[in-house]
Amino acid sequence: MMTTKQRAFLKGIAMNIDPIFQIGKSSLTPDLTEALNEALNKREIIKVSVLKNCLDDPNEIAQIISERTHSEIVQVIGKKIVLYKQAPNKKNRKIELPR
Repeated sequence: MMTTKQRAFLKGIAMNIDPIFQIGKSSLTPDLTEALNEALNKREIIKVSVLKNCLDDPNEIAQIISERTHSEIVQVIGKKIVLYKQAPNKKNRKIELPR
């Protein structure tokens, strides 16, 4: 589980990144989930936009992505979701979380 300090740290990083995925009408497809997982493994932190034509609640979508990709929800603000997952391979880790 993430501490408040770690979450705040990640929110700070997330402010400077753009969403790399958009979730639209078809909501969460297996392909999209797979792409999100790959992106998390590479980048560790990603931002996702939920488009207006997606009828699902962004909080629920974040929860599902988090479960399927074994990532942590950093925050959900409006229709933006920020997710974090520590890179499985130590040498690929770019983000050092505060203790």
